[in-house]
Amino acid sequence: MSRVAHAVRLVAEAPGDGADGPPGAALAAALRAGGLLEVELSTLDLFEALTGIGAASLSAGRIFEGHVNARKLLDLYGSPRPGLGGIWGADGPDPVRVDGDRLAGQKLFASGADVLDHVLVSARREEGLQLFLIDRRRLAGRLFPGEWHVAGMKATASGRCDLDGLPLADAEAVGGPGDYLREPHFQGGVWRYGAVQLGAMRRLTAITAAQLRRRGHEAAPLQAMRLRRMVTACETARLWLWQAAETVEAPGAGPEAAEASILARLVTAEAAVEVLNRMDEALGASSFATGHPAERIRRDLGFYIRQANPDQLALDAMARIMADPDRAARWIG
Repeated sequence: MSRVAHAVRLVAEAPGDGADGPPGAALAAALRAGGLLEVELSTLDLFEALTGIGAASLSAGRIFEGHVNARKLLDLYGSPRPGLGGIWGADGPDPVRVDGDRLAGQKLFASGADVLDHVLVSARREEGLQLFLIDRRRLAGRLFPGEWHVAGMKATASGRCDLDGLPLADAEAVGGPGDYLREPHFQGGVWRYGAVQLGAMRRLTAITAAQLRRRGHEAAPLQAMRLRRMVTACETARLWLWQAAETVEAPGAGPEAAEASILARLVTAEAAVEVLNRMDEALGASSFATGHPAERIRRDLGFYIRQANPDQLALDAMARIMADPDRAARWIG
């Protein structure tokens, strides 16, 4: 069994606690035992790890993808750290900033707040957005994973992190101001969580096909059509995500490579909606029952694809493509 297959199996077999599946601690333990956290993976192995873990658990996929993101940023601008890492970039009403010799403000959506070993956080300063590396032990009393009150992705415990008053002595600057936003490593990295989502989309397609077979409905014309649309939606997303992965992860990739990930992210979200809608038509009310294998995945995926401001992301991407003859030649012809 390959290293990737072993890690996926451990996540899939993590002990659950009811309708929401394994808690974050069990998922983190499986990721640590899987042996992928501190090894260099080829682009293909990383793609397969993200999709495989996403198929087993979207929450585990989100935590693993955050770890990969943090490790890549540390490789680029700092030095890697052992253990399970993450990155928290989402600000709330009180954005995180440097205030003298301390940090101020709060982070929202702090995924894995109760299980990570270290975390990168972004903080505003006059010169630009700055990354800081913080050991989770320095955040005792500042993490509130219990505030994560949403229908999906519950095991990520993506609650609030209060950094108000944290001494800069407890945080290590990583890179310089503005490095975090450099492409193709900022938006260019979104292919990775698209790959996690693809894993769940393929899992839902397999669940749908299995239930249709059990009912003897797989040859019914309308059901076959629905299943075909699910299959083609998954394959469309896979092709877009793989070309984005190859483009962004290629040695020497420039800022323009990020467009491949941005477009793939948007395509994947649209394809996920197609998969969810066709699954609901195919399976009817049964898959909404607590304990049905599709029920939690539906909640998790429906939440996970709702990323911030996709309309503006699409508009900005097309504006850059239309303004640059080379990008226009690549994407339009």
